[in-house]
Amino acid sequence: MKEIFIGILASLFFAVTFILNRSMELEGGSWLWSSSLRYFFMVPFLIAIVAIRGKNGFRILSNEMKESPVAWVGWSFIGFVLFYAPLTFAAAYGPGWLVSGTWQFTIVAGLLLAPLFLSTIDGKKVRAKIPLISLSISGIILIGIFMIQIPQAQTVSTQSLLLGTIPVIIAAFAYPLGNRKMMALCGGRVDPFQRVLGMTIASLPIWVLLAVYAFFTVGLPSASQLYQSLLVAVSSGVIATVLFFIATDRVRHDQGKLAAVEATQSIQVLFVVMGEMMLLNAPLPKPLALAGLAVIIIGLLIHSYHTVLVNRKRLQLKNENG
Repeated sequence: MKEIFIGILASLFFAVTFILNRSMELEGGSWLWSSSLRYFFMVPFLIAIVAIRGKNGFRILSNEMKESPVAWVGWSFIGFVLFYAPLTFAAAYGPGWLVSGTWQFTIVAGLLLAPLFLSTIDGKKVRAKIPLISLSISGIILIGIFMIQIPQAQTVSTQSLLLGTIPVIIAAFAYPLGNRKMMALCGGRVDPFQRVLGMTIASLPIWVLLAVYAFFTVGLPSASQLYQSLLVAVSSGVIATVLFFIATDRVRHDQGKLAAVEATQSIQVLFVVMGEMMLLNAPLPKPLALAGLAVIIIGLLIHSYHTVLVNRKRLQLKNENG
């Protein structure tokens, strides 16, 4: 339950991404700057956090990255670049509710990725299976998401619908894949703060290339975009990402629990709807969308309850076996 609460808190800070990215697009800011600036701003904050925590954090991280440089660059590209660049691109073509709502597909995507991972049981490598119960519960949340999308989808063009959803579906698979592969690669040898810093540094060359391209095509970012990108970097890039990584690190050996933590991200939709109403003067969602929000919350509560039951059964078996 503690991990689920951390996940919900992370989703609150993640919601800032969708609201401010849409705000920047409405003001004429380029998605190229919105994506690259976030990671540029993240670096000094993460360096400061790792330095304050001490414990030879930089040396440990450096050794890990030197040991598997190709893996760090590759999975960081998937987990950060293929995650965030498509999200900011989608914000240029669809409203925040469409992007954040479609992003919740990551709940199901994370479960479907389970067979790509191996675990050691009794000295043997065993391929993880898709947790069907967790998948069924996530399906409930997905139904709620579709209920939110239906009334809104009728108000946007086909082009906006496709360009506002397909990139997000790509991101929905990339983020959990990159996150889980990096957890497996690190094996708990670096903490979430070090891992986020390492992945940010490993992905910097791509962000630099995007920034250079943006400079020659759209010019420099406005002061407003710089400020809002800084807010996104602190809220979503540092606080939310680290909180989410802490929660997933704690349950990384259990696909069911991991799915429950990832499912907490569905609550972002609530925060985004409220945020857009307050900050961007978005209208109140229609009755069907409000019902969808209720379904999402119910699905999240079922996920939490299922996790509690599984933990109790495992504890009982452990006590019975001595």
